Amino acid sequence: MRLHALVGDVDAARRAVGGGATVLQLRRKGASTRELVELGRAFRDLPATFVVNDDVEAAIELGAGVHLGRDDAGAERALEAGILLGLSVDTPAEAVDAERAGAAYVGAGPVWATPSKTDAGPPIGLEGLRAICLSVSIPVVAIGGVEAANAADCIRAGAAGVAVIRGVAEVEALREAIDAAL
Repeated sequence: MRLHALVGDVDAARRAVGGGATVLQLRRKGASTRELVELGRAFRDLPATFVVNDDVEAAIELGAGVHLGRDDAGAERALEAGILLGLSVDTPAEAVDAERAGAAYVGAGPVWATPSKTDAGPPIGLEGLRAICLSVSIPVVAIGGVEAANAADCIRAGAAGVAVIRGVAEVEALREAIDAAL
């Protein structure tokens, strides 16, 4: 879970893996389940854990994991299907609830303000991230405003890894910062 790259196409996924991404999350807002399955087929051959954003049925059909936001339904369906489940959280209480519900990891944030998700809540900062990390035994992946200059701070706060959207172009620098912090 070190470097979680949120990508919308297979070319970006290949670049992310080439730079050291260990998890690929197919994120294509507004795409239908069928579109995600068609696009996701090429992801299955890449040497990284594959997760679909928000769409449990597409994840099941692809044999992938799924990451669900706080308002997304489907956690029970994902667990019934036996696929990897990640859940978004922004408080320690939500993280504890996610772990109890069966999540394999949580995405915590936004750590800092981010232009990638306009409906994100207020930043939790490194102290909020640290509190979430201390509240659960499952991996915590920091997201929101993460870049090479601050990724190591997330690891030092207890995160198992970081997730990036706009930072995919700087994946190698992110991986080096994470590796140095670990």
